[in-house]
Amino acid sequence: VRFRERIGRESFIKFMTDGILLAETGHDPDLDAYDTLVIDEAHERSLNIDFLLGYIRQLLSRRPDLRVIITSATIDTEKFSRHFADAPVIEVSGRGYPVDVIYQPVADEDGETDPGSRNIDRGISQAVGQLSRIDPRGDILVFLSGEREIREAMKYLGRQNLRHTEVLPLYARLSGAEQRRVFHPGAARRIILSTNVAETSLTVPRIRFVIDTGFARISRYAHRSRIQRLPIEPVSQASANQRMGRCGRLGPGTCIRLYSEEDFSLRPDFTEPEILRTSLASVILRMTTMNLGAVEAFPFIDAPAPRMISDAYQLLFELGAVDGERAPTKLGYQLSRWPLDVRLARMIAE
Repeated sequence: VRFRERIGRESFIKFMTDGILLAETGHDPDLDAYDTLVIDEAHERSLNIDFLLGYIRQLLSRRPDLRVIITSATIDTEKFSRHFADAPVIEVSGRGYPVDVIYQPVADEDGETDPGSRNIDRGISQAVGQLSRIDPRGDILVFLSGEREIREAMKYLGRQNLRHTEVLPLYARLSGAEQRRVFHPGAARRIILSTNVAETSLTVPRIRFVIDTGFARISRYAHRSRIQRLPIEPVSQASANQRMGRCGRLGPGTCIRLYSEEDFSLRPDFTEPEILRTSLASVILRMTTMNLGAVEAFPFIDAPAPRMISDAYQLLFELGAVDGERAPTKLGYQLSRWPLDVRLARMIAE
């Protein structure tokens, strides 16, 4: 990871983030340092992963010896296979146990499913009581949309006087000491209140039950206002199934979804890729400085909308990163080397 390189001449395997690999393309365009690339968690479809997959597809024409393996728990295999010239698909069934799914929608006064904290907290408390009757000692993983919702749920559950139970938060900004508590369970039953960081990025030990609120904060860019927002939105079916699978690893589990089965069936199969809902300025600047050609012709798995591309070029022009011909300026080359959003990089340069 950044600032912590632990490789030497004797290293055979290197683990790194997608951002590190992307940065290496700047000084090693053909990735000659590697004979095999394994891109894991590809279903997350982050901006870095989508850009890497397009870059690698172009690279394979120059390096036919390079072997590429793309792995994921929940992925649209047909789309990825087509992207790499009908590459073979191998399915490996992991060790999984049956999970009972219970739909228990939380509704407001109008009968609509509501992500509001008060109703969700009540629904979580009821689900905890229901699961306690199945197994009063089984650990419970609860998926919530954000840090604030986690803290409110902790206060609500704290007033329930749950016996022999500790309630722990889990989110990305948590300190190292608090994170260690989650991964080193004690004698008491635990209720882990987590964001979608526990969906695929890490595995919480000893989970027997899952309570899924069905919501997450999804990053979205409004091109008219040029603001990157984090609205609370319903998760996709793939994300919901990934959450459900968290309780089927050690034995049979139970997942309570705080929304209806009809609601689940109407949700999209997969989460929308980040490239379709974020600013493209940083990606386009990197492409222009690496001479990768027009963004419209770049082999993205999902091509971004023309208005998003036009907005990105306009922003880069206003920041002085490209000129009127859409060619990178001296400042643009400088900004493209920094692992920052191009607007933040421009502030630092100034």
